Amino acid sequence: MLQKPNLLSSVVVLVLVLFFMACSSYMHQPLQPRRAVLGQESPAKRLLLDLPKPQEKIVTAVYKFRDQTGQYKPSETGASWSTAVTQGATTILIRTLEESGWFIPIERENMANLLNERKIIRTSRAQYEGKDQNTEALLPPLLFAGIILEGGIISYETNILTGGAGIRYFGADLSGQYREDRISIYIRAVSTANGKVLKTVYTTKSILSQEVSAGLFRYVQTKRLLEAETGFTFNEPSEICVTEAIEKAVESMIIEGVNDKLWGLQNPKDTASVAFTNYEAEKRINYETDPLGRKIDKNNRGKLTLGFNAGSNLYSGDFATSYLRPKGSLLVGTALNPYLHLDLELGYRGLMVLQKVDDYVYFGDVSLRYVFLPFEKLTPFCSLGAGFDVNRFGLGFNQKLSGVGLSERDLLPKINGVFGLEYMVNNRLGLSVSCGTNYYLNDYFDGTKAGKYNDFSWGISLGMKVYLMKKKQK
Repeated sequence: MLQKPNLLSSVVVLVLVLFFMACSSYMHQPLQPRRAVLGQESPAKRLLLDLPKPQEKIVTAVYKFRDQTGQYKPSETGASWSTAVTQGATTILIRTLEESGWFIPIERENMANLLNERKIIRTSRAQYEGKDQNTEALLPPLLFAGIILEGGIISYETNILTGGAGIRYFGADLSGQYREDRISIYIRAVSTANGKVLKTVYTTKSILSQEVSAGLFRYVQTKRLLEAETGFTFNEPSEICVTEAIEKAVESMIIEGVNDKLWGLQNPKDTASVAFTNYEAEKRINYETDPLGRKIDKNNRGKLTLGFNAGSNLYSGDFATSYLRPKGSLLVGTALNPYLHLDLELGYRGLMVLQKVDDYVYFGDVSLRYVFLPFEKLTPFCSLGAGFDVNRFGLGFNQKLSGVGLSERDLLPKINGVFGLEYMVNNRLGLSVSCGTNYYLNDYFDGTKAGKYNDFSWGISLGMKVYLMKKKQK
C-alpha cells in the first residue's frame, strides 16, 4: 500500500528550491520589452582608453578582418548554417581603432563604393557647375595608410572545459553544469612602404555558458502527483567576447609598437605608466600559465618526500565482525620524474576481530605513486606496491610453527593499492586524503584459513608530505 508523504514537507522543499533559484537570474527576468540602448562595452575598453597619448596618430587601413574558422554553431536538432562567431569583425576593429585615440582608420573594406561615390560627385559637378570632372581641385585626394592591419578570428575551440554537479533525493533534484569555449585573434601590422610585417599580436577570450536547474517530483497523495521544475541558463554573448579580444589586441599592438620604437608617445616618460607596467606583468604571468589560465609550476614537487599518514583500518576476512582501529605511518620517497614517485612507508595499524583479538601489527611497504596532474595545486594520485606485515606481540590466534622466532604466519606478505587526492598548500607542503586496501598473499592474517579469498584490510587516511631538494627554475 502506498504511504502518503507529507504534503507540507513537499511544498516546503519546492519553496526552498524556488527561493535559492531566485537568488540568481530570477531577480533579472525580462518581464517586459526592453528599449534600444547604447551597446554594452567590454572591460578591455577602459584599459584601451587609459593608454597614454600618441606622439602622432597613425593612418591605418583595414581591408578584411573576418572569421577564418569556418565553424558553425553547434546544434542538437540538426545542421545549423549560423556561424559560431560574428562575421562583422572588420567593423568592430575599425571602431576600436577610431576610439583608441592612436589611429586614423580609413575606409578600405568597401573601397569600390567610395570610389564610385567620388566619381558621381565629379560627374555632377562637371554637369551642373561647368567644371572639368578631371580637374584635381574638385575633390581632395584620398588618405593613404602608413600601415595595414591584417589577420582575423583564427580559432574557435568548443568544450575546452566542461563540468557540473547535481544531487537528487526523495523526488527533489538540483543540478548545474557549465561549458567554456574560446576564441583566438591574431592581428599583424604591415608597413605600406616596404611590406614588412612590423608586429604580430595574439589574444584569446573564453566564452562561458552555464545552466542551473531544479525540480520536484513526488506523490503527495494516492494518484495525486506534484511536479515542478525551474532553472536558468547564461550564455556569454560571443559578439562581446570578440569585441573584448579585439580591444585587447589593439592595446597589445600599441604597447608592443612603443616598446619596439615603431611609434612614439607624446610623453616618453609614460612608458613607466600603470598601463605599461600592468601589461608587462601580465605578459610575464602568461609564460607561467597553461591554455586554461592555470599557473604552471614545473618544479611543484621536490626530489625528496618526507611525510606521515594517520587514519583508520578495518579488517575484512574470515570473521564476520570487526571494528575500526587507528593507523599511522611515516613515509620517505624520491621522485623518479614529475609523475612517478618511489615511496617507502613504515608504520603500524590496529586490528580488532570481535572476541578474537584487539592488537596491532607493524608493516613496511614499497610502492610506486603516480601523480596525475603534477603541476596543479589539486591533483588525484594512485599508488601500487607490496610489503609485509610483522606480527609478534600477542595476537592470540597465530600459532608458531617453531618454538622461537618468527614463523611464516608472523611475516605476512601483501600487495596494496591507494587512491587519493592531494592539495599543494605551497611549493613544499602537500595535504592529502586517500583510501587504500591491503590484500594478503595468504589466508593466515586472522589465524583461520577459510573461504575462497584471502584476508584483507582497508582504511581511510589523512596525510601530510613535505617536498625537499627542489630544482632551481631558470
